[in-house]
Amino acid sequence: MSNNLLEQSAYVLHSRPFQENQQLVELLTEHNGKVSALVYVGQSKRSIKKGLIQPFLPLRLILKEQGSSLKRIISVEASAKSYPLSKSSLYSAFYINELLVRLLNDDIVCESLFAHYQHAISALSQDLPIAAQLRKFELSLLDELGLSFDFEPIYTDNSDKVVGFYFVAEQGFMPAYKYAINHITTPYFSTDHLQAIAAYIHHEKPIHNVEIENTFKLLMRSVIDHLLDGKPLNSRKLYSSQIKKKFNAD
Repeated sequence: MSNNLLEQSAYVLHSRPFQENQQLVELLTEHNGKVSALVYVGQSKRSIKKGLIQPFLPLRLILKEQGSSLKRIISVEASAKSYPLSKSSLYSAFYINELLVRLLNDDIVCESLFAHYQHAISALSQDLPIAAQLRKFELSLLDELGLSFDFEPIYTDNSDKVVGFYFVAEQGFMPAYKYAINHITTPYFSTDHLQAIAAYIHHEKPIHNVEIENTFKLLMRSVIDHLLDGKPLNSRKLYSSQIKKKFNAD
């Protein structure tokens, strides 16, 4: 196959209409990471290509380089059935897709992240615990971005004067002293919770405590919100609106 023709597995992260019956597609590919590509779908509502350009459907496609950052999809077919996602699992999968679109740079090889993505979507489709799958994927994304947590302070700076730790972006964990917490509005995390999270990350020790899971969620959200420069995620807003509708209906 020609050097400028790339055949590989891929998933659609996002797509939108483009000029002349084309779609602009954001893909997560097996060998090229996140890729932006154009695909001609035609005018027919029954277009086969249009039916294939959808999230959570495993694809096998051929990409052609065009001398710019945009590539072109010249061949695409489904390599397996679409993952059956619904309700919270579906919103969680959209959240994962949006993180990749917003945070991952184009054309950077990330084969490990691609494997983590497949695992996360598969696990969500099997109704496995959602929080655990999201935390695993968020950690794999942070690893791809060259980021990690330094948990050393929660062990070395721990004393009777410390009630927990703040997490400060680009600085890490900072001790929350008893004498100062009444004058600071920034929330801090329990030392015990952070140590349990550290054991999970470094030693794969399972977390079975709901309160620790919530701390883990808040910690990851703090990091991700910083990476997003505080800009909201549409998937979060969509999920929140659906929860409100369900609550009002009940």
